[in-house]
Amino acid sequence: QVTLVESGGGLVQAGGSLRLSCAASGRTFSNYAMGWFRQVPGKEREFVAGISWSYDSTYYANSVKGRFTISRDNAKNTVYLQMNSLNSDDTAVYYCAAKYLGTAQTREYDYWGQGTQVTVSS
Repeated sequence: QVTLVESGGGLVQAGGSLRLSCAASGRTFSNYAMGWFRQVPGKEREFVAGISWSYDSTYYANSVKGRFTISRDNAKNTVYLQMNSLNSDDTAVYYCAAKYLGTAQTREYDYWGQGTQVTVSS
């Protein structure tokens, strides 16, 4: 069992930045690919970014490429999502997820966090 806890969400003005964190516990963090997803009420959950369990390869949705950066610190059992140049379309609940031995492109995850709200005001 892996427990994931997101933090760092909040209210930010358009053009601003936020960094989300996701702390993992329960299993060997370095064995898990990590991903970030987001969801707006009434819409399906959307893949945002992923980072593989090895070699730190990354993958991004086109909508965030060049603005968001996913990274991980295996010593701290934490994955991050640096979000720059935010706009109103980025408003959503952001979730982190873990996939055992997954790739950066994987869409099917084993464990999910509870989510953190990000609101971008225009």
